[in-house]
Amino acid sequence: MLGEILAVAEGRPRARRNYRGGWLFVVLLAVSAAQAQTCQSASDMDASVRTALETTAKRYFDMVARGDSATLQRNSIATVAANFGGIETAVKDNQAAFTGAHAAVRPPFMLTVEGNGPLENAEFLCGVFGKSGQTADSAVFMLHNLPPGKYGVAIIDAQGGQEPRTLTMILQQVGTDWKLAGFYARPKQVNGHDGPWFAQRARDFKAKGQTRNAWLYYHEAIALSSPVDFMSTQATDKLYDEMQPVQPSDLPVNGSTVDVSAGAKTYRVTEVYPLAVGNDLDVVVKYQAADVSNTAQTYQENVAVTKALLAKFPEFREAFAGVIVRAVEPSGRDYGSLLAMKDIK
Repeated sequence: MLGEILAVAEGRPRARRNYRGGWLFVVLLAVSAAQAQTCQSASDMDASVRTALETTAKRYFDMVARGDSATLQRNSIATVAANFGGIETAVKDNQAAFTGAHAAVRPPFMLTVEGNGPLENAEFLCGVFGKSGQTADSAVFMLHNLPPGKYGVAIIDAQGGQEPRTLTMILQQVGTDWKLAGFYARPKQVNGHDGPWFAQRARDFKAKGQTRNAWLYYHEAIALSSPVDFMSTQATDKLYDEMQPVQPSDLPVNGSTVDVSAGAKTYRVTEVYPLAVGNDLDVVVKYQAADVSNTAQTYQENVAVTKALLAKFPEFREAFAGVIVRAVEPSGRDYGSLLAMKDIK
């Protein structure tokens, strides 16, 4: 049986092959066991299985485009159906983009986990790999605490609607049916710009010595080039390799923190990452705060952090439309402020 549902509404730089996203509902359980995992690409699986995955994915996509959450819920695995609020919200958020769009289903993958309990860390190598690693048709999926079973990964490219997007669905085999077990929708562009555009802008920033902008734009390029955070391809691996020389030492990376001074006070910054907001690309900054209950005071602190950050990294003014600063308590409660770059003096 599948476990806890997670919803990831905001993305941020993370470890390799795990970056940012919109709505992700994946199964996580705490127990692990020694097991085996395999992946079949579309060319490896039986034609009947491929057809079933593609047909089911298209049928579920049509439900989303109609806003038919009730039927989608009835076609979900039991644990997802019992906690369907997040997916229902995601359906509403994406319906306008999918209505009237042409849906093209990519060749699916089938992931199999064998054993008696959840697999703590599973790396699925799918397709043919060459001496240099991934090829044009291969993929790698990194999943954690996945229970035994058969899972289909179906990716749909939606074009011609409000904006181009991908919809990735995780389907679990239940008897002879494929039930919805995961839902992930992601824009393919920011303000009309796709992954290759952001990659080229990253190279341009790198050439000008703006390595922080380059680092963050590479992350955005990767996010727009992959339909889900837990999947890597030849294209995203190349971008990861290309971005490593510009990894900054004065931005928080892989769990590190950096200090930013504003007046007599020092703030510990825990995360800095790009985030698409409407047609803009903003930079998100999170810092540690003892208490955010006094929102007026916290707002002033957010403004101070914003100004100090731009004084330290003036190159951000060229790359981002605004700064989103979030003060975060140890409990996880936070308070955020969005300031347009043009208004920050």
